[in-house]
Amino acid sequence: MTRLSEQRTAQQLPAVPFYCPVPPARHRSGKALNERTLRWMRHQRLDEDERQLARLAVCDFGGLAAATMPYGRLEPLTLMAKLHALLFSLDDAVCDESGATADLLAQETSRLMRALEAPDVRGADDSPHTAALRRLRRELERYATARQLGRFTEAMRVYMSGLVWEASWRRAPGLPSLDDYVTLWMRAIGMAPSTAMMEIVGGFTVSDDALRDTRVRALTEITWTLVSWDNDLYSRNKELARADDDLNLIDVVRQEQGCDTHQALVRVVAMRDRVMVLFERMAREVTREADEGLRQYVRGLRQFVRGHLDWASACPRYATPSAPRTPTGGWWKPAPADDSTEPLPIPTIAWWWGQLAPVH
Repeated sequence: MTRLSEQRTAQQLPAVPFYCPVPPARHRSGKALNERTLRWMRHQRLDEDERQLARLAVCDFGGLAAATMPYGRLEPLTLMAKLHALLFSLDDAVCDESGATADLLAQETSRLMRALEAPDVRGADDSPHTAALRRLRRELERYATARQLGRFTEAMRVYMSGLVWEASWRRAPGLPSLDDYVTLWMRAIGMAPSTAMMEIVGGFTVSDDALRDTRVRALTEITWTLVSWDNDLYSRNKELARADDDLNLIDVVRQEQGCDTHQALVRVVAMRDRVMVLFERMAREVTREADEGLRQYVRGLRQFVRGHLDWASACPRYATPSAPRTPTGGWWKPAPADDSTEPLPIPTIAWWWGQLAPVH
């Protein structure tokens, strides 16, 4: 084992169980979805590297779509699985492991956005990812209203801006502040387009007024954040092993709070669980007053948080043989590490707690 390998192994942490009281569910067509998506991915030639294609092939994009959107109609759900494949490939090939600069990524993301804004005009510099996204955007027109397509395009803009910001930090000598990292990662995780797709996949409609409601905005951001923090908890060992990457919530907390890595892990789990408790309480409050479209949207947000964890628990992409063994108790735990209803001291998200109805 090389010295660098020894250092990476020493930095790895045991997996932790997750608190998520949302019941599991799964679309019955998950296997077929994945087979379709793998054929499409190879046909689009998203990556020429056979090792990278092999890594993507075991990601089970169909399973991810089936677990996060079990209510979905098959054809638009297939487009969701294809979008997952495209964004994972983009993340690996252009963002995380290619050493791309923010300048280069700004150029690529601008071309990607133009493909969404003008999908009928092929660009002279279309990359495989841009060409594939252009085709997906045209296919979406069969299932989405003009308003839903507009929401999806703006959600992709949120995601693309996060990728550029992320790339700037990957070239920086240090780590961002906790406040900046939380804002960055809820964008760069790619959840904005996923939540925008829920209406299209589910065949329901949420009004503009409902989505502008501050409680619904908070619920949406909480979903993005829970998925991004959960990803950091289970993927950190893989990122260290493959890319020597410490742009992770655990390492940001370690830096900001001056603690060791194991203490940071404990603190991150408590932060994450407090947000999960807030999410469940706010979802109940919003649902009590919601119409059917908004109720379906809130159910979809809850299911995405749970389905993402169900998928990750079995995904080979995140297996790291050199990591410490998981403590007994498995992937799930019955109660949160922190059930406080006080806001976390993170300015960018502290406003969420202010949307709760006062307790009398």
